Amino acid sequence: MVSLDTIRKDPRWRDPNLREVISMLSHPMDPVKSNAAAYLQHLCYENDTVKQDVRQLRGIPVLVGLLDHPKAEVHRKACGALRNISFGRDNFNKVAIKNSDGIPALLRLLRRTDDVEVRELVTGTLWNLSSHEPLKMIVINHGLQTLTDEIIIPHSGLRGDPNDPARPGAPEWNTVFKNTSGCLRNVSSDGADARQRLRECDALVDALLPALYSAVAKRDINNKSVENCVCILRNLSYHVHKEVPGAEKFHIQAANHSAKPGGHHKKKDESERFGGITSKGKRHGVGEKSGGVDLSRRSLPMKGLELLYQPEVVRLYLSLLKLSQNHNTLEAAAGALQNLSAGHWAWSNYIRATVRKEKGLPVLVELLHSDADKVVRAIAIALRNLAIDHKNKDLIGSYAMRDLVSNLPCGQQRPAKNLEGDTVVAVLNTILEIVSENLENARFLIQGQGVQKLVSINRTSQSVRETKAASHILQMVWAYKDLRHMLCKAGWNKTHFKPAVSSLPKKQRNAKQGNDDITLTSLQNYKHITCFKLCHAYKPSQKVNFISKVLYAI
Repeated sequence: MVSLDTIRKDPRWRDPNLREVISMLSHPMDPVKSNAAAYLQHLCYENDTVKQDVRQLRGIPVLVGLLDHPKAEVHRKACGALRNISFGRDNFNKVAIKNSDGIPALLRLLRRTDDVEVRELVTGTLWNLSSHEPLKMIVINHGLQTLTDEIIIPHSGLRGDPNDPARPGAPEWNTVFKNTSGCLRNVSSDGADARQRLRECDALVDALLPALYSAVAKRDINNKSVENCVCILRNLSYHVHKEVPGAEKFHIQAANHSAKPGGHHKKKDESERFGGITSKGKRHGVGEKSGGVDLSRRSLPMKGLELLYQPEVVRLYLSLLKLSQNHNTLEAAAGALQNLSAGHWAWSNYIRATVRKEKGLPVLVELLHSDADKVVRAIAIALRNLAIDHKNKDLIGSYAMRDLVSNLPCGQQRPAKNLEGDTVVAVLNTILEIVSENLENARFLIQGQGVQKLVSINRTSQSVRETKAASHILQMVWAYKDLRHMLCKAGWNKTHFKPAVSSLPKKQRNAKQGNDDITLTSLQNYKHITCFKLCHAYKPSQKVNFISKVLYAI
C-alpha cells in the first residue's frame, strides 16, 4: 500500500497512479476509501481506457465490496464509481460487476438505504447493467420484486395519497423511477420467460397502469418515465394470447372474426361510420359477450396480468396516441394495440371491436402521416391486425386506403419522408390484408392510384420483400373479375399484374404472412452519467489535487 508519509515528503505532490488509487480502496481509514472511490468515479467518466484498466487491476471487486460498507459516504462513492464503470458499450465491465456479485450487493444497498442520491446511483447502475443481454435474467432473478416493491409501487401512486389514502396517489416521475422503469424496460425484452416473470410479479402491472392513467389525466406524458412504462406494457403484451396461463380456453376459430367470404362492402347507411357513429347518429357499441368472453361475468376487480388485455386499456393507448409528442411512446402505444389485436383468441377479438367503438381507427390513420418511420410501421401493422375484424376492414378500406398508398414509393423514387424498407413492407402487407376477400376495398385501392405504385414497385424495386408483397396485392386485385373492366379502362392489362419475381429462397417463400405481433427491443441508448460530489466541479481534462483532499480528510 502506498505510504501517505512518503507522498507528504515528496515535494512534487504528484497525483497517485491508478494502481495506487485502487490500493487506497482497502485503506483502514474510511475517508481515504471514500475519496479513492470518488477519484475513480472521476477518472472513469467517459474514459473507456481507464475503465478497462480498473477492471484489469481488479478494482471492480473491491468497489463492489464497499457497497456493504456501513458508512454512507463510502458506499455512496463506491456506487458512483460502479455506475460510471458500467456506462458504455464495453460489456466486459458489466460482466465483471456481475462476476463480483455486484447485482445482489446493489440490491442489498437499495433495500437498506433511504438516501435519494444512493438510490439514484444504485438504480442507474442496474439500468446500465440491464442493457447487456446475458445479464437481464440475472437482474430479474435477484431484483425484480425488490425494484417493484421499493421503487415502482411507492412512486406510482398505487398506495394512494399519503394525506388521504382514499384518494389515488399521483405518480412521481423522479430519477429513481426513471432509472428503475428503464431497467425493467430492458429486461422485459429478454424473451418468453422474462415476460412471464414480469407479468406474474406481484403488483407490477397493477402499479404501471394507474401511473399512466394519471399521466394522461394530467397531460404529463412526454417524459422518459412514461415512455419506459408504455414500452414495458407493450413488451408484456407480446404473445399474450399464447403465453398467459389458460389462454387456450379463449382460442377461437379464425373464421369467427375474419372477413366474410367475398367481403362485400355495405352501403353507407348500413355500415358503421369511421368514428363509430352510424348515419342516424347512434354509436355502435360492442356487445357484452364477444368471441366467448362474457364481460358481465368477469371477476372484479381485475388484477395482475389480466389487466394487460382488458378492453379498458384500449382507451389508455388511444389517449397516448392522441396526446403524446414522443415518437418512442407513440410507437410503443401502437405496438401494444398491435400485440393485443393479434392472434385468434376471444380477447383480441374484443380488443379489435373496442378500438372501433372508442373511435380509435381515425386516431391510428392520422398517425400514418407521422414523420417518424417507426411510428408509421407500428401503426400500419396495428391496422393490419385490426382489419381481421370485417367491420374494421370495411372502415379502413373506405377511409384509410389513400393514406396507406401515400406511404408507398413509386418504384425507386421514395416518398418525401423516405421510409425504410421494413416500413414499406408493413404498409404493403396491411393493404394486402384489407383487399383480401373484399372487392370494394380493392376498388378503393384502384381509385387511390395504388395500382400505379404497386406496378412500379413490382418492376423496379431493388427489395425482394417489397417486390413480393406488391406482387401479391396485384394478383389479388386482378383476381376480382368485376374490376377488370375498370382496370382495362385505366390502361392496365394482365401483364401489369404478373409477378416480377418467379422464384424466391425457400425461407422467403414460406415466410409467415399472418398477423404478427412484435416486442420492443432492448433500450440501447445508454444514459449520460455525471460525476458526483468530490469530482463534479472538475472537467475530465483537469487534474484533481487528490492528495490534498485525502490529507484534509485525515
